[in-house]
Amino acid sequence: MNDNRPTARPTERAVLATTATGHAPTVADVLALPVLAAGQPQVVTGVTHLDRPVRWVHITELTDPASFLKGGELVLTTGMPLPDDSAGVRRYVDELADVRAAALVIELVRRYHRPPEVLVRACRARGLPLITLAEDVNFLEVTQVVHSLILGSQAEAMRRTQRIHEAFTALTLRGAGAGEVVRAAAEMSGHTVVLENLMHQALICEPSGSTVEEALTGWEQRSRAIPYDEYDEYDESKTDGSGTTDWLVASVEYKGERWGRLAMLPAPADGPAFGPEHLTVLERTAMALTVARLIHPTPWERTAHRNALRDLAGQRHRSPADARARCTALGLPTEDSRYRAILVGLGTSTMDEGALLEAHLSQELRATGTQALVGELAPGRVGVLLALRPGRPWRPVVQRLSDAARAATPQATVTVGSEVTDLHDSARSFREASRVAEATPPGQPLPPDRSFHELSDIGLRRLLYALREDTRIQDYARRRLGHLVDHDIRHGTDLLTTLRHYLDAAGKKTTAARRGGVSRETVYQRLRTIERLLDCDLESGEQRAELHVALTALDVVRFRAAGGHGT
Repeated sequence: MNDNRPTARPTERAVLATTATGHAPTVADVLALPVLAAGQPQVVTGVTHLDRPVRWVHITELTDPASFLKGGELVLTTGMPLPDDSAGVRRYVDELADVRAAALVIELVRRYHRPPEVLVRACRARGLPLITLAEDVNFLEVTQVVHSLILGSQAEAMRRTQRIHEAFTALTLRGAGAGEVVRAAAEMSGHTVVLENLMHQALICEPSGSTVEEALTGWEQRSRAIPYDEYDEYDESKTDGSGTTDWLVASVEYKGERWGRLAMLPAPADGPAFGPEHLTVLERTAMALTVARLIHPTPWERTAHRNALRDLAGQRHRSPADARARCTALGLPTEDSRYRAILVGLGTSTMDEGALLEAHLSQELRATGTQALVGELAPGRVGVLLALRPGRPWRPVVQRLSDAARAATPQATVTVGSEVTDLHDSARSFREASRVAEATPPGQPLPPDRSFHELSDIGLRRLLYALREDTRIQDYARRRLGHLVDHDIRHGTDLLTTLRHYLDAAGKKTTAARRGGVSRETVYQRLRTIERLLDCDLESGEQRAELHVALTALDVVRFRAAGGHGT
């Protein structure tokens, strides 16, 4: 039974466009050329191997043509030299398959009018494409046309290689960082490119034609399947001439020692196959990264953590699955874990202080065996995302981390968000930690039992402090207390202090008098004046509560106006 079927026939212009990309024409490309299409080619066997590249065309009437081949040739014959015996035919096919000939094309005009069944069986057994021509074809013209295409593709490949070298030279000269270099590699190659360290943690992933989830799911296991001492160079002989391999990898060095490696992943089914230019891109990427590591002193692991944290806090991932795949590839547990965000505010600090604290906290977490991402989220603010096993108490971990932060930077303020069970929800924990930080004035006393602040610490004063920039809060304080403040300024009185003592004493006039160091009659007189100026009833619990809020708001606004140094 034959696999006879007509070949696809794209126009010659389409074939030329394919070879103009720098790739050698395939068997399918060659069969579609008018010079061969005129012979009415039929694919008898090997239809799934028509994507093999054609390196050369070889016309032969020898019984042992394989001795003159190097692989990748399209073999043209009239069929005259084929042996008469079955063993000879099988040997003829075996020799062509062993040298990896691209395909065997036999003209059914002179000796045969249909291909011998033994030839068909032999080609099918070895996966060698067998194509028959029903009409006479000028083999010399075929070689001229195909060879011109091949030479053109080789010239274009050289031009592409030159452009690759120029692009990476430009990146190196302007001091591009690792992320930009890997991004350029993905764009130039059309393949996903991943930078990993020696621990098989994926630090940078630039997907092309796929998602981060598809690229990084099961990353460590997949990466460890390719030993570091195996350099997976492009080699068509590995892949039956299809031009694809599992991965292309290249080592990345730092100060003469291997630091990690790059991996270029296979493209989706409709994407570009690996070719020699992809290996060039990978090699130049590795060289550019070596230079980038020397120029940019920040360790890439820290940069990877920092970028992952910023994307989690800002919910900038394409999907929750992408977030989980990325963090898993960085070594953070994403299954059966609880997450909690911590922010360390440094106040006024330099970039070096933030980087030093980042490194110090990372070391502290490693010493306790705590899985976490650590990174500077903004100048003067370092973020930590803890990943804790269910049942493990979080307070001792945060307390130790807070103590370490304050020991390294005494002015540091540590705030904590609530626990979340889904990594994607960690943005909520970061928002809560940020709100606690916004509600924590400089110099705010610490709770008696810990050195960090959490949501439960936010009372009225700290809530209003967090809202101090809101003009509605400022306007409320002005409307309720403005006349009283103006009176004190014009007459040199201190009725505002008397009101404070009265409100703090929950309306007890005797306690207010004792606190103010005045008599009860003086307090009575001042309170009546306050009621007249503010048009209020101080015996009303509701109005006392309103005035207490206004007075607290005035305190925090004055705190802001004084630069945070007092009221």
